[in-house]
Amino acid sequence: MRDRGQREPLLDIVNLEKSFGESKILKGISLTVHKGEVVVVIGPSGSGKSTWLRCINRLEDFQGGDIRLAGRSVIDPTLDIRKLRAEVGMVFQQQNLFPHMTALQNVTMAPRLILKMPKEQAEREGRELLAKVGLASKESRYPAQLSGGEQQRVGIARSLAMHPLLMLFDEPTSSLDPELVGEVLSVMKQLAEEGMTMIVVTHEMGFAKEVADWVVFIDGGRIVEQNDPDELFSSPQQERTRAFLARYLSNSLRV
Repeated sequence: MRDRGQREPLLDIVNLEKSFGESKILKGISLTVHKGEVVVVIGPSGSGKSTWLRCINRLEDFQGGDIRLAGRSVIDPTLDIRKLRAEVGMVFQQQNLFPHMTALQNVTMAPRLILKMPKEQAEREGRELLAKVGLASKESRYPAQLSGGEQQRVGIARSLAMHPLLMLFDEPTSSLDPELVGEVLSVMKQLAEEGMTMIVVTHEMGFAKEVADWVVFIDGGRIVEQNDPDELFSSPQQERTRAFLARYLSNSLRV
């Protein structure tokens, strides 16, 4: 396993439970994510991966357990939910960019409204972020004028504009044509190399093997197995993990 001893804990999830009506979706999830780590979450559809992410920034409420970001509970009644969502950036399958705004306007809106950043500073940082994700020449384009991969990269820049402590990615490439997947994964790899703390839900097993510090396999609302990616992919300990990987690796593993 990779050494975590020198890294500072950033996110603590303790016995997280979440239900929709009578249906329990998350059944005691516990995980610590250290600063600068990339944790990749894999598992079958319906296993609770996306719901888990949405609990971290309180897009979903939960019924049991706790989530602590930088030592503070996300269910602390004195916590400003807008501040939490500024500190936890999230990239979805579909970015839902504002169609009447340019790429630059989409990136700069939240810093100006929520962080009260001056327009000139927001636009300067916005241009730097668009350049970072390879879209310096597209700042005046509207979402309809961008490819799916370009829209996802604008979404990443929009989240980074809030200077987050943690980035969550919920299957960010699942709705993209295969030829566009690489451009989004490339940006995510760059963020990982720069030390951004990230939790990534994905079926891109090659990305998991190459970039993740830890891979977490979840099924039925529980963590079945977690390990260093080399160990998890080469020597999974649980039969359920082995069955899942056997189905996906032949088609998905690109190393």
